Amino acid sequence: MDGNAVEAVTAAAGAAPDLVLLLTIFVLAIFLGFEIITKVPPTLHTPLMSGSNAISGITVVGALVSAGAGHSTISTVLGFLAVTLATVNVVGGFFVSHRMLSMFKKKG
Repeated sequence: MDGNAVEAVTAAAGAAPDLVLLLTIFVLAIFLGFEIITKVPPTLHTPLMSGSNAISGITVVGALVSAGAGHSTISTVLGFLAVTLATVNVVGGFFVSHRMLSMFKKKG
């Protein structure tokens, strides 16, 4: 498909080309993430949890900025929701990491 055909399809569907592109990237990211996660061996889960906790910590900072910017009511509400969900994700990740690391400690 050339560029004109893509524009014609998006115009016929009534969607903006940017929205279609973003949705396509989002769907591809879902499939890629699923394939990557299902192929990770169990021994790598704890280091990956630590990495994802660090990323979620960055998400908390971004959500705080969004919630505190005060641009509009919806951005404040969505920012608060993002702070809440990202914080739950970070805390849950630390609990899971702690539990997994305790499995490797010597008993006795």
